Amino acid sequence: MLDINYSSPKPTVIPGARHDWELVIGMEVHAQVSSKSKLFSGASTQFGNEPNSNVSFVDAAMPGMLPVVNDYCVEQAVRTGLGLKAKINLWSAFDRKNYFYPDLPQGYQISQLYHPIVGEGEVIVNMEPGVARRVRIERIHMEQDAGKSIHDMDPDMSFVDLNRTGVCLMEIVSRPDIRGPEEAAAYVGKLRQIMRYLGTCDGNMQNGNLRADVNVSVCQSGTFEEFIETGDFSVLGTRCEIKNMNSMRFIQQAIEVEAKRQIKILESGGTVDQETRLYDPEKGETRSMRSKEEAHDYRYFPDPDLLPLELEQSWVDEIALSLPELPDDKKARFISSFGLSEYDASVLTAEVEAANYFETVAANRDGKMAANWVINELFGRLKKDDLDITARCNSGKSST
Repeated sequence: MLDINYSSPKPTVIPGARHDWELVIGMEVHAQVSSKSKLFSGASTQFGNEPNSNVSFVDAAMPGMLPVVNDYCVEQAVRTGLGLKAKINLWSAFDRKNYFYPDLPQGYQISQLYHPIVGEGEVIVNMEPGVARRVRIERIHMEQDAGKSIHDMDPDMSFVDLNRTGVCLMEIVSRPDIRGPEEAAAYVGKLRQIMRYLGTCDGNMQNGNLRADVNVSVCQSGTFEEFIETGDFSVLGTRCEIKNMNSMRFIQQAIEVEAKRQIKILESGGTVDQETRLYDPEKGETRSMRSKEEAHDYRYFPDPDLLPLELEQSWVDEIALSLPELPDDKKARFISSFGLSEYDASVLTAEVEAANYFETVAANRDGKMAANWVINELFGRLKKDDLDITARCNSGKSST
């Protein structure tokens, strides 16, 4: 194992602020399961197909159509939980989250509020060589994605594409342990890395397969220690949620902008309203989307069409035995077996395809020389030619 210093967070310095403020950030990461079919139907999940071509009668909410759980999606959620050292709940259940939106044909989303499939876990976020932060995972639950509303094809009409409707998402909910923009981006990056090693999500943010909702609040320096002692969330300040972030860079920018906005309000004697906001990267600002809903606003209740999931411990144990070597373990092995620096090992294990390629090159060769060639020569040429070592491995990995 690596010798890691789990650093304590420091107050965030915001230029122009009269006080030292601490950022408190929690994240809800939506990861699309790498499955060829949807959570409750056999419709395809293939990205880029003609609009409304990946739609079954279940997805379209036709009368009398009943959902059937995709076992493979359940397995991938368990696999992800095990990869995050989380508790697997052998008994879990689905709930209906009721709300109206044009691209949600049922008028509700099937999710898991009260009894998620995965409980508490953790993610170790590497901030720099030898320094890391531990972010606690509160839960992972499965839910179906909504469709997509399209507003820029006609000046007078909006269109709806239901291809994503019913696609299986794993919502990974963190504790409010993240303390700055860089750490938030690093956390999402580490989640992406782990899931790509596991094969449970391809992590393609451009296609919307990995998205994050970022909850941001600010409190004056020293307040977070009070929260740790008491567990009283009210001392952390009013949080605002920034929806549907699909870029590491935009996540950092949005947090910085939102923190400055909240601090300006507080230092002028105002109060921050709890709400959902959107980030506009062109204007460099967040704007109000709607007031923040609570659980009771969605009228959750157990889904009457789906029985609870009851898992066998022996089945979970079999999945655990099939897990691959994960990034931190592979990184530690590269350092000990090949004599690499922590930096070089981090570069080589950032993507599973690069790590596997390096091991092939380093077999029966000097590890340091192989690492230097892969990092400097190969990666340098790929960057120059705008190529990606992972591109050739990005297709054909999904299952049913």
